[in-house]
Amino acid sequence: MRPFVTGLLLAAAAPALSAHAAPAPTPPTAPLCAIAAPCAKPLPVRMVVVTMFEIGKDEGDTAGEFQLWKTRRNLYQRIPFPHGYHDLYYNPETQILGVVTGVGSVRAAAAITAIGLDTRLDLSHAYWLVAGIAGIDPEDASIGSAAWARYVVDGDLAHEIDAREIPADWKSGYFPLDRQGPDDPAPPRTDGGEVFALNPKLAEWAYRLTRDTALPDDPGIARERARYTDHPNARKPPFVLMGDQFSAMTFWHGSLLNRWANDHTRYFTQGKGSFVTSAMEETGTLQAIEYLSKIGRVDKDRVLVLRTGSNYTMPPPGVTAADYLLRENEGYAGLNASVESLYRVGNRVVDELLAHWDRYRTTPPQ
Repeated sequence: MRPFVTGLLLAAAAPALSAHAAPAPTPPTAPLCAIAAPCAKPLPVRMVVVTMFEIGKDEGDTAGEFQLWKTRRNLYQRIPFPHGYHDLYYNPETQILGVVTGVGSVRAAAAITAIGLDTRLDLSHAYWLVAGIAGIDPEDASIGSAAWARYVVDGDLAHEIDAREIPADWKSGYFPLDRQGPDDPAPPRTDGGEVFALNPKLAEWAYRLTRDTALPDDPGIARERARYTDHPNARKPPFVLMGDQFSAMTFWHGSLLNRWANDHTRYFTQGKGSFVTSAMEETGTLQAIEYLSKIGRVDKDRVLVLRTGSNYTMPPPGVTAADYLLRENEGYAGLNASVESLYRVGNRVVDELLAHWDRYRTTPPQ
């Protein structure tokens, strides 16, 4: 799920340099080919960090998903990207490429396709880390926690009946396109973009590498999670786990829709997956990568999806779904913690891959 920036207070920008301070030297940048033209020497990319939004500026204010990657990984070289939502940023030394796709699966699919076909970039050995914040199921984890996905399930490809007209014996108004209601026992289709299975060995490797990562905690998110008296996992300090994603363009909230997301995920993964995080973009991202992989532009088995909880997907006891959703839209309780967790966990994977590039360039971790 995506935070609306209304009500968020932007941090003050850093003070300007004094008149007597010498400006920092500009690092050398790698030469760029022209956009949409043949390129004899494309930029080599080892790691693509895919984020979906930034709140304000890319540096110096309240951080969204992209800002910490840009500043801490020194992605200083701007690559003009007029055929996408946001310019790309690159570090020629580490060969990390930073991406902001824009919110929603449509923008994500368009941006990733454009990047994959961009002749200025050599993505043939690149790993992809999709790194975003999300709604998190209080049945599984707490805000600030980080979940590595094995499956991404689409929540948009469905029939829908308005909640006021759902038959009394239906548990949901949503059901798959080719089924006769939410309780139809027929096996799921898996060839129409309903579910994407990531490389399970790579996801498990990333989890094992990062599961002991110290995640940020503070009194604010501690107070918030304490309200979830019926959900022991929601009350834990932030932690790293394996957990699958439910991807839908509609920002949904509440216990009944939370049950739908769990049921839908179990159905389309045939019981192998477990819904933990809700987001909006990954089905578009993964569909684009799947198509690009077919023509050898990228390797779909080098994709990782990491989401951290900025908000819960249903309210605590005694609070209505509408009231909780409207309050959270003024600024997620776990925004700062989730952005920091996202970088801490994801960066451990980036560091490991780059430190042993001689090994991982040709063979993904097992």
